[in-house]
Amino acid sequence: MSKVKIVTDSSCTFEKKYQEELNITVIPLSVMIDDVVYPDDDKLTGEKFMDMMASAQALPKTSQPPIGYFAELYDELGKDGSQIVSIHMTQSLSGTVEAARQATFLTNSDVTVIDSGFIDQSLAFQVIRAAELAQKGASLEEVLDAVHKVKENSRLFIGISSLDNLVKGGRVSRAKGVLSNMLNMRVIMELEEGALLPIVKGRGKKTFSKWLETFRDELSKFSQVKQIGISHTGRTDFIEEAKSSLQEMFPEMDIPVLHTNPIVATHTGKDAFAIMYYTD
Repeated sequence: MSKVKIVTDSSCTFEKKYQEELNITVIPLSVMIDDVVYPDDDKLTGEKFMDMMASAQALPKTSQPPIGYFAELYDELGKDGSQIVSIHMTQSLSGTVEAARQATFLTNSDVTVIDSGFIDQSLAFQVIRAAELAQKGASLEEVLDAVHKVKENSRLFIGISSLDNLVKGGRVSRAKGVLSNMLNMRVIMELEEGALLPIVKGRGKKTFSKWLETFRDELSKFSQVKQIGISHTGRTDFIEEAKSSLQEMFPEMDIPVLHTNPIVATHTGKDAFAIMYYTD
């Protein structure tokens, strides 16, 4: 029986131990800051990137890996006969998944490409579940079924303290008047089917706290929440509040609080967060 190997991209936010323990291959995207291109790898930490973005003359630009890079990687991983599952961030935010799909026509390896529909730790939920099963010797069909189940039962909420980066990057249209002409409003959005949908807006710090109460009520209705993740672009008081509040609800769960990657931070700006979960 052939093995299944898991590939993802650097927009996938997880504790680094999983990459080694579960043999996950991570393809780095690129970030261009003031005409200098940096690979999104371990050397470019989230904290370091935030400092660089703050002093940059223009908003950094992100780009997906070349199709040829994917093809070469797939050839290497599949030369022992392994099947490959390549899981990537939502196509609405990056061309990475499409580059991966194009590469499947250039490789002799058996590759299945999946648009996760998500980013950050929500992408990691799918990647980690796939890798756990692959490590146990699960078939390709079993891995794909599990990834689909996680995807269908996931939700991701993003809190933004300023819409400035989203507007500059073209992710939110100023013309549509999505929320307000005031770019410093605090906004909660849900990433649903690849689209960022505003669900809450406000101008004070209590905007996020009030939403958290609603979020807790939502979680309390599920018989089993499998995993919660918290990501951020700077560990604010709200991050501590959210961690404490959710840990109180789920005392036995390990709820990671991680600095997000440069790919996500470019779009969200400083003092942003994401809280995500999936259920059984």
